Amino acid sequence: MINGIGRGQHPLSGSSTPRRLLDLETWTASGIPLLRDPREFVLELHQRHLPQPGTVVVAVLDALHHLAASASFTPWPHDTDGWQHRNALLTHLRRVTPHDLRLPSPTRTAVLLRCRDGAPGWTEQDGAWMWALRDAAGLHGLRCGSYIGLTPAGWQILGDGRSGRNPHAGSWADGPVHTVTELPPRSALDDAARSQRARQQTAEQAKRVDATSRSQQSEPPWIPARVTAVEPERRTGTR
Repeated sequence: MINGIGRGQHPLSGSSTPRRLLDLETWTASGIPLLRDPREFVLELHQRHLPQPGTVVVAVLDALHHLAASASFTPWPHDTDGWQHRNALLTHLRRVTPHDLRLPSPTRTAVLLRCRDGAPGWTEQDGAWMWALRDAAGLHGLRCGSYIGLTPAGWQILGDGRSGRNPHAGSWADGPVHTVTELPPRSALDDAARSQRARQQTAEQAKRVDATSRSQQSEPPWIPARVTAVEPERRTGTR
């Protein structure tokens, strides 16, 4: 042991077994605040990020339990320790929301959703992410909130008991593709094209009228010429 730290306990020591994790009993007994409307919250979070298996979504709720910020990412597959997960969560929290470390007590809550394959229920990797969420929330001045598992069977709030069938780990395939701009129906495109042509014609007519008006104003005003009456020619002669 060096400086009170066991040499075999370094987070990057290469062991495949997570060392920093919380079991489900400890997590349940830690007083995690309940989500007010978990079904609507999970649906909103899923629609925002469309997580696929292997994706983690960290969200921040404001004092009224409204979604204030969120970020999704795919962790490195070799990262299995809670210490590594904590660092990843902190990185993304700092990108999407300022910390609340100056407040006397937390007013916002950090929530985590992990999408994975396999059977529902707690796993050791869920325990590692629970440890990471609790530690990252404290280091960012937030309150530690719910942990949501998203599997092919549906969604489940671990330690809470509330769950649902939809969305599930495969629901991302049913969502819209956000990398491609969604086009309106053909009728809407035709109406928009006609409106644009009408606006262009109106603008061109206005330009022609304006140009004609300017050209008329630039010419000097027409003044009628003065014509002098011609007296009849007087003829003189000698008889």
